[in-house]
Amino acid sequence: MTTTLGTASAAPGEIDTGRLEVGETRDGSPFGLPVAVINGERPGKTLYMQAASDGDELNGIGVIQRVVPKLDPAELAGTILITGIVNYHAFQIAEHRNPIDDTKMNRAYPGNDTGTSSERIAAATYEAATRADLILDLHQGSTSRMIDEVRVRCGKRHRLHRDCLELAKVFGCGHILDQKGPDGQLARAAPDEGIPTVDPELGGAVGWDEASIQKGVDGVFNVLTHYGFLDGSVDIEAQTRAHGFEQYGAPSGGLVSFRKDLGDRIRSGETLFEVTTPFGEPKAEVTADSDGILWRTRRLPQVATGEYICSVATDIDDY
Repeated sequence: MTTTLGTASAAPGEIDTGRLEVGETRDGSPFGLPVAVINGERPGKTLYMQAASDGDELNGIGVIQRVVPKLDPAELAGTILITGIVNYHAFQIAEHRNPIDDTKMNRAYPGNDTGTSSERIAAATYEAATRADLILDLHQGSTSRMIDEVRVRCGKRHRLHRDCLELAKVFGCGHILDQKGPDGQLARAAPDEGIPTVDPELGGAVGWDEASIQKGVDGVFNVLTHYGFLDGSVDIEAQTRAHGFEQYGAPSGGLVSFRKDLGDRIRSGETLFEVTTPFGEPKAEVTADSDGILWRTRRLPQVATGEYICSVATDIDDY
């Protein structure tokens, strides 16, 4: 059976790309999101993937750019639907939020097809996503420095919690954040439709990072193999799981020097970072409140009082 997404249409054994039209720009020109359909030769499940719902999070686009040329529909069972760039307007100016309505796109799901710019884009991509059996919403830590992780956002009491955890474990970045997400996230909304959904956060970068992109490529192929889209098997490894964060800000202005690296295990009371003057004079030393893992840090060293410095993931176990 032929499968269509926007103007992309593929019969079994075919790949096609096209555009999913969702509105007009300020000069009245129509615009569409880049989409692809990979329709396997054999019947099977449907996977939906999307990237750049936050316009400066580009590693997911790098994953899709590398995955699609490696897919042969003749070897595929089932269908893959892809939206390559979700936040069209933010991507054009390399910003995080949609500049048309100053909205973070991944707070707009399930969307509204007569609403704001972000709500309309969310509605169009949500309709595509909820045609699937599994959803991968590819993100990164914006331009912060962050470890590679997969986020399970449905919450522990959700009926699909275990299915989402399995999908995160199969993707296999090494780390999982198992914490209920804010309203409006695709990974919060889609499980309510009965679809296991995860949010891989592929590091953090200005532009994109090849190591994180490769982890994402490997993760996608892990999912395709484990869930029967491709022949073969996957060695599923235990993941380090965190259930929450403690965030740290600057107690004074100056320049930050970290005493721990991303991914390091942290003990309560250990020094996380110091703040100094431009002349190296010490101004403040900040220690960890709890045991955990250094998960995310700011990229630039200069800080004002109260400015975000880093996040330590807490309540750690293996899954």
